[in-house]
Amino acid sequence: MYKYAELINDLELQISGDAYKEGDRLPSIRELSKRYDCSKSTVIRALEELQDKHLIYAAPKSGYYVMKRSGKKQNPGNRWIDFTAAAPDPDIFPYLDFQHCINKAIDMYRNDLFIYGTPQGLPSLIREMQRQLASYQVFTDQRGIFITSGVQQSLGLLARIPFPNGRHRVLVEQPCYPLLMEYLRTYGIEAEGIRRSGDGIDLDELERMFKTREIKWFYTVPRFHNPLGGSYNRSQKKAIARLAAQYDVYIIEDDYMADLEQDAKEDPIYAYDDSAHVVYLKSYSKIIFPGLRIGVAVLPEALRNDFNQFKKLADIDSSMLSQAALELYLKSGMFERHRKKMRSCYGRRSALLHETIMVHAGSTQSSHFTYQPARQRGVHTYLKLEDAARARQVIQRLHKKFIRVETADAGYLDSFVKEPLLKLNVSSVKEPDIESGIEQVIREIG
Repeated sequence: MYKYAELINDLELQISGDAYKEGDRLPSIRELSKRYDCSKSTVIRALEELQDKHLIYAAPKSGYYVMKRSGKKQNPGNRWIDFTAAAPDPDIFPYLDFQHCINKAIDMYRNDLFIYGTPQGLPSLIREMQRQLASYQVFTDQRGIFITSGVQQSLGLLARIPFPNGRHRVLVEQPCYPLLMEYLRTYGIEAEGIRRSGDGIDLDELERMFKTREIKWFYTVPRFHNPLGGSYNRSQKKAIARLAAQYDVYIIEDDYMADLEQDAKEDPIYAYDDSAHVVYLKSYSKIIFPGLRIGVAVLPEALRNDFNQFKKLADIDSSMLSQAALELYLKSGMFERHRKKMRSCYGRRSALLHETIMVHAGSTQSSHFTYQPARQRGVHTYLKLEDAARARQVIQRLHKKFIRVETADAGYLDSFVKEPLLKLNVSSVKEPDIESGIEQVIREIG
């Protein structure tokens, strides 16, 4: 099964990327069998599945050929290299698999999908989600799992519901998730910031703020931070969980990139929580597709009733059709296969991003920026420029060359000192464009 999954994932990525054009002939069955060290029957089964997905077609006595990719945008003019897009690459969305799950969901749940559901979520999805969460070392009973309309809804509810510690001020990493910053600003929620670097946060400073600042909850992204790219190590996670218990501060752990984790021994902060002070949030938009709008919140018992009540008033329930389709997608094994594909694809892009920066940063010997590689590399990273004025100039010059980059300013509170960081995200950037794009970015910085 492993060889089959590796073969079909690789071929799908090559077809969706730039390795093949419409009408190109794939390698022969014998050649693929030799290349992937598997039987010819395994190759034939993989090719038949690609044929069923309308990605290739068979020509008698000739071989298999790449089909026209319908829906692909034609760009007769200049093509943009976009280092600002955080959404996954549309070319690797699981369109056909998920379409199958939607159709199947309508057949299976036709009496349930077209009436109001429950604020907590579709019961059958919650049961499946309990099993899924256990694979991330997040163990909870079904009463603690809430299906939300993306992580953004969870954050909005958590910002407004009362917490048992009776406090109202929130603490956020800086820089941080821009939409959360906008939400806090729009609704006038008291917020303070703590600086995060590629290595993490100052734990002594975190303790001081927990001790003196009447903090309700602390929002953090434990791994593959956007835009810094870094992840906490095990001792940092344990320390954050310990401080939360000691000072009665809740942790809002946004583990939206958990599916890209390569090290099975890396657990979330939730796994070290012995005092029921960690809220675990998980999104599927960055691994499947953004339009799914399904998130999961795992809540301590003390927060469940208020969260449920506020959610009921916000939207009655999250999309029942999306929930049912996701349940089938998880149960069928399709999600696991897609996750392996995404890990492979993003792993290559991450490695190429960091290797290219190191090569060109070393060759330019520039004093206008610094680069600090993260301990655990992901699809996000940043270059720290000498000042904000240079950052703006670089962005404008690159825009004329059809390259999009941006600063991290939107991820800061208005009251916090902003660092001149140039964000680089390769979630949607093809591998050949990473090298050429990064080379031009570094050349423009000077």
